[in-house]
Amino acid sequence: MRELLYVPIIHSESDLGSLGPMIAKKSASLYGEKRWAEHQKTVAKFWERVADYLLSLDAARLKIYQDGLAADGDLGRQIVEEAAKRGSLNHQLLWRLLSQGAKIRKTEDATLLLKEYEDLTRQTRAKSPVRNDGLARERLTEKRDTFVAKTINETLAEGEVGVLFMGAYHDILAHLSQDIVVKQLKERGKVVAYFNELVSGREEERLRQLALYLTSPVALPLTA
Repeated sequence: MRELLYVPIIHSESDLGSLGPMIAKKSASLYGEKRWAEHQKTVAKFWERVADYLLSLDAARLKIYQDGLAADGDLGRQIVEEAAKRGSLNHQLLWRLLSQGAKIRKTEDATLLLKEYEDLTRQTRAKSPVRNDGLARERLTEKRDTFVAKTINETLAEGEVGVLFMGAYHDILAHLSQDIVVKQLKERGKVVAYFNELVSGREEERLRQLALYLTSPVALPLTA
């Protein structure tokens, strides 16, 4: 059996590199300082709960696939370590898992990542929406999703346990081989619903309930 533990990522500001502060400032302006501050608390607690579960496993059995990582080996570890030092909660967890024996695997296509970064930089700095931007972003996301799924299909061996950390708006699961047993630490649909409510919703009680779900302990049996 091939098993994949799936973590639909909630990105923190430090995950976004040099664009992080600019995006955070825009987000706080759009959603309100108080709403954004509560979101930041939700993100921190989400990662705490994910860490509680994954660190309870035998890390030596885990093969890590990470959103945005186009390298493995020493270079992959260096990238993870540097991101962890910048404050990324995602990469701090990765570094702890790697330190306990988990193995990092090249996950992404560097060319696609560079294209996405260039597009995101242009969008973030633009004073008005870029024409046809949404369609181009969807096409690029689809290419990334297909590549990541293909990588997992080809490199996750029989008897291995993979861990996939991927942004919640990416749909990797639809492209995975049917023999890979997927266990979602948090349901992707609920993570996406939380983001949608945060960004454009007006139902504060629904946002609160979704935040409570995201910050609750992972309700999965420990993997064998």
